[in-house]
This record gives sequence, C-alpha cells and structure tokens, in this order.
Amino acid sequence: MPPLFSAPALHRRRLLRHAAAFALVLLAVALLFLLLVHPRSLGTPSPSPSYGHRLPTLVDLTLVHGAKEKGAVCLDGTPPGYHWLPGFGDGSNKWLLHLEGGSWCRNRTSCDHRKKTSLGSSAYMETRVEFVGILSDDKAQNPDFYNWNKVKIRYCDGASLSGNVQDEHQYGATFFFRGQRIWEAVMAELLPKGLARAKQAFLTGCSAGGLSTYIHCDDFRALLPKDSTVKCLADGGFFLDVEDISGRRYMRGFYNDVARQQDLRKRFPGCSSDMEPGQCFFPQEVAKGITTPMFILNPAYDVWQIEHVLTPDGSDPQNLWQDCRMDITKCNTKQLEILQGFRKSLLDAISEFKKKRGWGMFIDSCFIHCQSMKSLAWHSPSASRINNKTVAEAVGDWFFDRREVKEIDCEYPCNPTCYNVVLEQPYQEG
Repeated sequence: MPPLFSAPALHRRRLLRHAAAFALVLLAVALLFLLLVHPRSLGTPSPSPSYGHRLPTLVDLTLVHGAKEKGAVCLDGTPPGYHWLPGFGDGSNKWLLHLEGGSWCRNRTSCDHRKKTSLGSSAYMETRVEFVGILSDDKAQNPDFYNWNKVKIRYCDGASLSGNVQDEHQYGATFFFRGQRIWEAVMAELLPKGLARAKQAFLTGCSAGGLSTYIHCDDFRALLPKDSTVKCLADGGFFLDVEDISGRRYMRGFYNDVARQQDLRKRFPGCSSDMEPGQCFFPQEVAKGITTPMFILNPAYDVWQIEHVLTPDGSDPQNLWQDCRMDITKCNTKQLEILQGFRKSLLDAISEFKKKRGWGMFIDSCFIHCQSMKSLAWHSPSASRINNKTVAEAVGDWFFDRREVKEIDCEYPCNPTCYNVVLEQPYQEG
C-alpha cells in the first residue's frame, strides 16, 4: 500500500505544527505581559492589586451593639458598622483605624437620597469589604502596618462624624444627625476588644473621613494610655475655602448648609463667632487646635476638589472644563495656570502646619484622590514617589520617627512617577 503522504507533505505538516506551537507560546507571553504590566493613567483605579501579590482579605461587617439605645445611629436610624481585622505577631497590640469617606449631605433632598445608600444606612452596607492599601495585611503592599489590628469605620451620618442633633424630625421627615454619638459608640465597642491596651495607635481617614480625622484626632489620643504612641493621618481631607472659577465660594456655601443643618457650631467652640458656620468646618480651622502629631497626605491637584471646589456645578456653564476635570493631560494652558494657583492655595493653607513639631506631610503633584486606600497608589511599582519614597514608605518613616517627613512635590507635570487617574465619569458629591 503506498504511503498516505509524501516526504514533502510530511515536512510541511511538521512545519505547520511547529508554527502553531510557536504562535501559542507568543499568545501566552502576550497575555502574561498584559496581566503584569499596568499603565500609569487608568480609569478609576481598581482597589485590588494586580502586580503579583495575593488577593485582598475580605473582612466582615459588624454592627455596633446597643447603638439604637444610645441614639448612635445612621441617617435612617439603622445601627452603624465597622470591619475589624485582628492583628497578629508583634502587631497584636497595635491598632490602625480608618474612617471612611463619602462627601456630605446639605439638605433634605441630598440627605433623603443618602438614606438609601451605604452612606446613610447600614441596611445598604456591603457585608464584606476588601482591605487594601493602608488596611492591607500583605507585607508587600503595606510594609509597616500589615500585621496590626485594622478597623474600617463606616460613614453614615452625612457630616464627618460630627453632628449630635437630638430631634430626629427635620424638614417634615425623619433624619438622625448623630455622627458624634456614632464615633463614641464605635470607640466604646473597640476599647475593650484591645484598643484600650494599644502600645501604638494610628487614626486615619480619607476624604470626608480625612476631615473626621482632623475633628477626632485629639479625642482619639485622650482615649488611650498616656505611654502609648498615638498619631493621626488625613488623606485627601484638606478641603480648601477658596473661590471657584466663577468667583463664588461654593464650598463655603456647601459647608454652611451642612453646619446649620447639623448644628455644628457647638462642636467647634473655639471657632470665632464672626465666622460663618461653614468656615469652622474647614480643616485649616479644625487643625489649628490639634496637639496630637498629624500627617497631611494630599495631592496638590486633588481630583475631587478640582471638580467640586474649583469647578463645581454652575461655575462652568459652557463646559469648558469638562475634559480637564476628568483628565489633567487635557487641560489647556490657561486651565493649568488656574490649577497651579489652586496648588499655591493649598501650600499657603498648610504652611502654618509645616512648622509644627512632630507633624508630617506628603503633597505630591498628582491628579488623584484618597491615595492610602488604593493599593497601586499606596505602595506598588506604579505608586507616585517623592525623593524615591512611596506614600507608604514616607508615612512609615514619619510614624516610627525614622526621619522627618515634610515632602512637597514640584509643580505638575514635573513628577514622572505620578499615578494620575483618568475619570470615566464625574465624581458624585455624595
């Protein structure tokens, strides 16, 4: 019987098999490359790490016991909550608390909407959340605090844990403005779990939670042993009292509404009586009385503030800032001049705190918001650096007194390591 294939045909088949195998190898290499390499400018960054470390730990929600009896409730009357990841090894007697952010509500409409979200009701809170960035228990992601007790305190009162209005009947509806009571109830629950015996403790917060950190930093210090090391960090929480591009002080008006609604003037007795109530709520005023060591972590071009403080609704009727406020690389020369002025306003506002002994700061020239809660921005090959230090390294150096950390970056676009976000849609106010 003659052979089915001639020698040349067999040779061609072998070549085809080798070519197919080589193509598969190339495809596998390409896929691996896509998985391992990530660009510096992305959409709203995923909190999950994608650079070779293990997946984040999921931590269950705990509702505060007996909160309703204390009146320490969310906007809708549900109990507040937190997520606790116990420490291990030499971190078992060290505690890091993180106050969640999420803007504020200023009137019945915005607070009513908020009641139907996790920012106003524990009924809508996720039962498990990922612990990433400063909350990560992976040493590669969080070298200095990975094995500490870590607690994420959920935000559901609409005023940075500062209100305490007894009457829940507002605007002909029911709203509980009880942020101060929530703070006290959560602390009362954590102290017997080990916080009261902490050798080292660190109160942190992001955005509206960063403002909460300024408000409660000294309160936190007062709860803990005098011989323990206690410090605080506010990330993306230094909101500025400046004019927007139309010449209005939009953010002051916003804060005035929040302060009047939740009767906040009594929360800040040191605030001058000739100031508007909202002025007392700005970090520049709150921070003046803080005696506990504080770290100010803020991008000079905070993407949330560019949108809601500098170019808020109504300030840009022709939508000239629409592209710039979503992607800093699309800002024109005039817009960049205005952004540099905004950066100068931030540096002027924090200048008095730069002189305070024991305080630290990291002001990078990036277009981002809340860097401590994004694993890629906190500590990764893609993280922004000042003097070759990531945010995590700078914060660790400051907390453990390895060096003085008062880092202020040069103007955009000078820092090639910046991790700049590109928004796919605008940030929501709350």
